[in-house]
Amino acid sequence: MRVIRNVKKMQAISRSLKRGGRSIGLVPTMGALHEGHVSLIRASVKDNDITIVSIFVNPIQFGPSEDFNQYPRPVSQDEALCRKAGVDFIFQPSASGMYPPGFKTYVDVRELGDVLCGAFRPGHFRGVTTIVAKLFNACSPDCAYFGQKDAQQAIILKRMAKDLNFPILIKVMPIVREKSGLALSSRNTYLSENSKRDALVLSGSLKLARELVRKGARSPALVIKRMGNMINSKKPAKIDYISIVDNEHLKPVKKIQGACLIAVAARFGKTRLIDNITVRP
Repeated sequence: MRVIRNVKKMQAISRSLKRGGRSIGLVPTMGALHEGHVSLIRASVKDNDITIVSIFVNPIQFGPSEDFNQYPRPVSQDEALCRKAGVDFIFQPSASGMYPPGFKTYVDVRELGDVLCGAFRPGHFRGVTTIVAKLFNACSPDCAYFGQKDAQQAIILKRMAKDLNFPILIKVMPIVREKSGLALSSRNTYLSENSKRDALVLSGSLKLARELVRKGARSPALVIKRMGNMINSKKPAKIDYISIVDNEHLKPVKKIQGACLIAVAARFGKTRLIDNITVRP
């Protein structure tokens, strides 16, 4: 496994691999890797000749009051995990390498990035799409792997790839959860044991929603109300949103039918967590 820190060097390696007929899988990350990331890496190793994991804590997707400086950066641990999982290259550029002086170009997927998490984190998805477009240009992947936990992000990146004619297949892999049901996230490390127990209410509310739909509920308002009552029963929880939307345009649905995304975001102390399920009545 090699660690590459220079953009032009990564581009040269990627071009050489492609000329040699090698397929490339890319797993974009911000580090602090966990079993959710490992599931993406395993899928890439299985599907492709070469797997690249990018590790870059992207400053432009953090708001001014968010946790950029505190975001975990266990570099040695991440490298060991990648080596064990069969990664061929880690691409770990510097912020100045990705955003040199005078940088002025951004990628913005309109509308899709303004709702759900985008309404609470202005500019976040513009930062995500910009860095992922740059990673695509640096690594020239055939496939890129993302987790379903960040469902809105995955939908936005699929639209970006389509609209900008990136010849890249976006693969979205299932959410990986702790045995308790809590969706794995690098930010779970911020949670105290009590907060972790409280945070289980998110996956619990989604299980409730699935059961309500299974039993015939088709009213989004009813399902959202029942989910909200459950989450609010945990006093430390502060709901950002509970939404039931279509799986392509992220528009609120009037009736639960076809494939619908049920997404929730809530804060437990200073830690903001998200979770979701897709239901198909």
